[in-house]
Amino acid sequence: MNALERNRFTEAWRAFGAAAGSPPRAVVAVSAHWFVNATAVTAMARPRTIHDFYGFPDELFAVEYPAPGSPEVAAEVVDALAPHWVGLDHDSWGIDHGTWSVLVHAFPAADVPVVQLSVHAAQPIDYHVDLGTKLAALRRSGIVVVASGNIVHNLGRIDWSRPEGAFDWARRFDEAARRQLVDDPSALATLAAHPDFPRAAPTPDHFLPLAYLAGMAAADGEAPEVLVDGYAYGSLSMAGYTLGLPAGPGRRSSDAEGVPAAGLPDPSMVPADETNL
Repeated sequence: MNALERNRFTEAWRAFGAAAGSPPRAVVAVSAHWFVNATAVTAMARPRTIHDFYGFPDELFAVEYPAPGSPEVAAEVVDALAPHWVGLDHDSWGIDHGTWSVLVHAFPAADVPVVQLSVHAAQPIDYHVDLGTKLAALRRSGIVVVASGNIVHNLGRIDWSRPEGAFDWARRFDEAARRQLVDDPSALATLAAHPDFPRAAPTPDHFLPLAYLAGMAAADGEAPEVLVDGYAYGSLSMAGYTLGLPAGPGRRSSDAEGVPAAGLPDPSMVPADETNL
């Protein structure tokens, strides 16, 4: 229910938006919930708000995030990702809950143009890291890149008795991902060999947005900084990272030990999106 609540996660997302300073030229969002067999970018002027979930209160279905789109920024994304093919989606997708559940806090006025980039389901981790390295150029032109997923996301192992707890395997993998982001983000794909990866990411959709942050970090020689962290229901990591911004208010200092400060401006973020509902 974080889309509607005020808590330390949503406060961190608000702080992220405020730290971006003057409104950015646009947001390019990579959401785990646009997981298809192609790389595509939304290119409509007025993207619809997508309520791609079920079984939640009516208040969530009533949320609208009427941010404009930007065919011009979509074209910039296509150019930046060349020579990879990127399709222009003029009427199919929109702004899904992996994106709007975060942006309603980061940019609540919904006045920043938003385009979404799909996650190509048939491509390996290194493909997505490579796309991230190419997106780094957009950050230098006043565009914020937001990648929304969960480093640990296993709905089949949720334990409702642990609202803020984590299984040992979830904590181990989350911490291994943090070390990888700091030490060598370009080699994020090595996490697939981690013994806890099959439980942490039984499907790749929520893990792969992290590859875009890793690629941007590798391209610009920056170390991702913890924006907020924590766990939910045993099998969900709530960790979020930024590039180019100070550590966030939701960070647990004991958990964030050893994470260096980030470098230059032009923020990017990977929040945990399954907190959204």
